Amino acid sequence: MIDNPYYSQALHGPYELFDAGSFAFEDGGVLPNLKLAYAVHGKLNRKRDNAVLFPTWYSGTNKLVEQIYIGKGRALDPAKYCIICINQIGSGLSSSPHNTPAPWNMAKFPHVRIGDDVRAQHKLLTEVFKIERLALVVGGSMGAQQVFEWAVRFPDMVARAAPIAGYAKNTDHDFLFSETLNEAITSDPHWNGGWYRSHSEVHAGLRRQARLWSVMGLSTDFFATEGWRALGCQTLDDFQVGFMEGLFTQMDPNDLLCMAWKWQRGDVSRHTGGDLKAALGRVKAKTFVMPIDTDMFFRVADCKAEQKLIKGSELRVIESIGGHFGLFGFEPTYHAQVDEHLRELLACAA
Repeated sequence: MIDNPYYSQALHGPYELFDAGSFAFEDGGVLPNLKLAYAVHGKLNRKRDNAVLFPTWYSGTNKLVEQIYIGKGRALDPAKYCIICINQIGSGLSSSPHNTPAPWNMAKFPHVRIGDDVRAQHKLLTEVFKIERLALVVGGSMGAQQVFEWAVRFPDMVARAAPIAGYAKNTDHDFLFSETLNEAITSDPHWNGGWYRSHSEVHAGLRRQARLWSVMGLSTDFFATEGWRALGCQTLDDFQVGFMEGLFTQMDPNDLLCMAWKWQRGDVSRHTGGDLKAALGRVKAKTFVMPIDTDMFFRVADCKAEQKLIKGSELRVIESIGGHFGLFGFEPTYHAQVDEHLRELLACAA
């Protein structure tokens, strides 16, 4: 275990920890005390049918979800819904390589699948909250992968689903992109096979990863229109070094690699022998598939192809100059579109 002040209640709280006990991962390895960090906004009603699950994306936490998607008068209004934000395994707040005791610490942390996240989340929701059915499961990017997994693995428990900017089955192109993110870290000599003493030792690799995110995570229009000004940056260098590198150099390299490994292998067709049509045919939830129009690796065309395999689903394309990072909601028009779609979805009969 190594200390990293970035993963703290001060920056990402308040959140609680659920001990899932001994947890066996799909690809091998058992953690004796798997922990999930989660935050709750709003209260369950008497029927326990107003619960919304919002799992986190790569490098994201419950605090980001709260700041971007939840609030009074929003579609996800805590006065109306009980919104449960669960940090994925490897996020740095839930059980992760950097915060797990030996022998499963650091580079020895088990490989995690999207299905592992969903099984652990199911245990939390059913044991702690006694929830039998979710009004909505919504999430972006890796959160969207978890949405699809929920809808396929537990079809009777999900009334509505809203995967934003993510795939039910990852593509070869997306796999290769995330592999470059991994190599940015592991090519740093101070990576030391995953046995560094502090995340700051691997700052060169983390900075390289931040630059790759700027190239693929955003869009050409974002840079042409100086969209970084909406983030409070004064110059391009201020954005790249101050914002992007400033963000990623706080994070733990092993944690990022853990999340990337499962992102690369996200695939609901594992339930049906590789048949994606059969897997998505299991979905009973009213589903809005919501890609971002400028996203360069979770492409609208690919999302549309998957959406057509889900009975009764709809494609709702979100317009943004932010590319994949449109998820960060730095444009007021992004909030308006997402809220409009989620309100309409939540109004649909379940």
